[in-house]
Amino acid sequence: MSGRAHAPARSAVPPMAALLCWLTVALEGFDLVAFGAVIPTLLETAHLGMGRAEVTMVATISLVGVGVGAAACGPFIDRYGRRLGLFISVAMFSLFTLAVPLAGSVAMLAAVRFVAGLGLGACMPTAIALMNEASSVRRRASATTVTMTGYHVGAVAMTLLALAVGRDWHLLFYGGGTLGLLVLPLVWFGLEKNSIAPPSPGTPAAARPLRELRTPGAVAAMVSACVASFMGLLLVYGLNTWLPQIMRDAGYSLTSSLSLLLIMNAGAVAGLLLAGVVADRRGIRGSTVAWFAASALFLLLLSTRIANPVLLHAVVCVTGLFVFSAQGLVYALVAHLFEERVRGTALGMASGVGRLGAITGPAATGALASAGLVYPFGFYFFGGVAVLAAIAVRSMPAHLNTAQPESAAFVRS
Repeated sequence: MSGRAHAPARSAVPPMAALLCWLTVALEGFDLVAFGAVIPTLLETAHLGMGRAEVTMVATISLVGVGVGAAACGPFIDRYGRRLGLFISVAMFSLFTLAVPLAGSVAMLAAVRFVAGLGLGACMPTAIALMNEASSVRRRASATTVTMTGYHVGAVAMTLLALAVGRDWHLLFYGGGTLGLLVLPLVWFGLEKNSIAPPSPGTPAAARPLRELRTPGAVAAMVSACVASFMGLLLVYGLNTWLPQIMRDAGYSLTSSLSLLLIMNAGAVAGLLLAGVVADRRGIRGSTVAWFAASALFLLLLSTRIANPVLLHAVVCVTGLFVFSAQGLVYALVAHLFEERVRGTALGMASGVGRLGAITGPAATGALASAGLVYPFGFYFFGGVAVLAAIAVRSMPAHLNTAQPESAAFVRS
C-alpha cells in the first residue's frame, strides 16, 4: 500500500500527450524511408558527386547519430524533464532536416544528417517515457506499442509521398522539417497544459540517474535489455532492407517480393496493437519472450519455399506481426521495470545500443547476399537472432529495487 502512494495510478493518457508522442515517433519512421527513397535519385543524378560508397557512408553516419542521440538523451530528460528534452530533440531534427537539400558537399551532408539523427534518436525514448508516465500501470504496454505504431505509419506516409514527388527529392526533407517545426509549439504548450510532470531538476534523485543504474540488479537488467534491443532492431532493419532480395533469391518474382515487404510492415501495425493488449493482460516479460520465440518459428518457416501465394502472404504477414512488434515490447518492458527518475536513461541506453543492431543487421545480411547464401541462410540467421533476443529477455530480473512495487508484480506475472 505504501508503494502505491509514490505512484498514483492514472486512468487515461491525455489526448494531446498521446498525439504528440505518436507524432514524434512517426517522424523517425518518416525519416527512415526518406533517405532510402532518395538514394536512387541521388545516384542517378550524381548529386554532390556521390556514388554508392558515399551514399552508404551518409546513411551509416545518420544511423550512428540516431544511436548517439538516443543514448545521450536519457540522463538529460531524467534530470531536466521530458518536455524540454522532447522540444530540443524535435527542434534539432527539424532544423537539420530542412538543411539536407542545402548541403554543398558530401561531408556537409553527412554532418547535417548526423545532427538530425541526434535529435531524431532522442525522440523515441522521450516519447515512450512520457506515454508510460501518463498511463495507468495496467495499460503501460499498450501505451508503448500504440505509440510505436507511429513509426510504421510514418514509414508508409513517406513511401506514398516519395511516389508523389518523384525526382523532386528535396521536397521530402522540406516537408519533414516543416512538420517537425509545426509540432514544436504543441510540444511546449500542449504538454504543459496536460501537466505531464517530469522529475524535478536539482533533486538528488534526478541529478545522477546513471549512478542509480549501477546496482547489480539494474546492471543485469540493462545488459539484458540492451542485448534484446540490439537483436530486435537487427531484425527490423535487416528484414526491411533485405527481404525483397531474399525472396528474389528464393525464386519469387520482383513484384511479389516487394509486396511481401509491404505485407510484413502491415502485419507490424496489427502486431503492435495486439502485443500491447496481450502484455497488459499476461505480463510484459513473458509476452516479450513469446513474441521473439514466435518470430523465430515463423522466420524458420519462411526458409522453406511456399508455393501457394495466399499461404505465403499469410505467413509473411504473421511473421511481421511478431518480428516487427517484439521490439516495442522490449521498450515497454524497460519502461515498466525502471522507475520514473531513471526511466529516460534506461530507455535511452536500450535504444542507443539497439541502433548498433540497426547498422549490423543490413551489413550482416548483405555479407550473406554477397556470398550467395542469403537464402535460406538469411532466415536461419534471423531466426537465431530472435532466439537470442528471447533468451536475453528471459534472463532479465523480475523486479528491481528502483521499480515501483505495483510495477514489479506486473512484470513478474
